[in-house]
Amino acid sequence: QVQLVESGGGLVQAGGSLRLSCAASGRTSSTYRMGWFRQAPGKEREFVGTITWNFGRTDYADSVKGRFTISKDSAKNTVYLQMNSVKPEDTAIYYCAARPPVSTSYSAGSSYTYWGQGTQVTVSS
Repeated sequence: QVQLVESGGGLVQAGGSLRLSCAASGRTSSTYRMGWFRQAPGKEREFVGTITWNFGRTDYADSVKGRFTISKDSAKNTVYLQMNSVKPEDTAIYYCAARPPVSTSYSAGSSYTYWGQGTQVTVSS
């Protein structure tokens, strides 16, 4: 089992920055891929970005590319989501997720095995 705990959410003004953390524990593996997803009220869960534990390769949804950055600290077993130039439409509950190597697209939430409880991000205009 892998446990994921997000933190760092809160209220931020449009144009501001926020950094989310996702601490992993349990039977983690360097072969895992980590993903960030978000869900706004009344909307479906949306892929935000991803990073691989071993090589730190990242990819992002077009909606956040150039504004959000995912990084990791292997010593702390923690993944970060740095959110810059936030917009009101970034308001959502943000979740981190983990999955072992699979062939399914990494933007598909259904391909992730482990999920955190989520952290609320609210961007005021």
